[in-house]
Amino acid sequence: MAIVAPRLLNAMAMNDIQTEDHYTFLFQGDSITDGNRSRNHDWNHVMGHGFAYLIASRLWYDFPKKGFHFFNRGISGNKVADLAARWQTDTIDIRPDLLSILVGINDVDAFMGGDKNFTAEKFAEEYRQLLQQTKQQLPNTQLVICEPFILPVGRIKERWEEYENEMAKRQKIVKQLSIEFNAIFIEFQNTFNKAIAKAPADYWIWDGIHPMPAGHELMAREWIQQVSKKLSFIK
Repeated sequence: MAIVAPRLLNAMAMNDIQTEDHYTFLFQGDSITDGNRSRNHDWNHVMGHGFAYLIASRLWYDFPKKGFHFFNRGISGNKVADLAARWQTDTIDIRPDLLSILVGINDVDAFMGGDKNFTAEKFAEEYRQLLQQTKQQLPNTQLVICEPFILPVGRIKERWEEYENEMAKRQKIVKQLSIEFNAIFIEFQNTFNKAIAKAPADYWIWDGIHPMPAGHELMAREWIQQVSKKLSFIK
């Protein structure tokens, strides 16, 4: 498969995107997005092995004539500050038509570990700055903000009330930011909460943070369902 550089597309209406060929999708975030992806052009692993891979696989299969481009720039362990440090190279320079961001659990983890530099207030400040930079430099990029999530499994279950409280603060923040920046919001926490009616929490997320294969499939289905409401050409 040939490597095709992302193309700068004509400006499109922000509120009613209907169709576009050669559309570029970029997934940004931490280990859940990373999915053990390769750092080269090995197409067997370039999208990782998580929800981003499943989304790309499905849309590439369903729409072979549209010439979609997919990029995964998730990096395991990243917090919002880490995204900001590499934003120009790993986001702005790619010039995506759609940017999907999932980040937050590592910020919560750092705070829970005693680092008071990672408060919810700091998370909101840094995340907002990241989105402001993106809108300034890529005004026509469709934003997708994904809600960080946890389930009571493993070490997360051991301190569940504390984790749930801190995560809820950041979930509220990302929802508000999605409204502020006219982004598509993906409510992953609610999606996983509903799923545990079908199977136990550890069926979906093995350690309270990282999804099982079924959890990644759940995420991919929810992402496509919500994004297709705005991007009608992927229905």
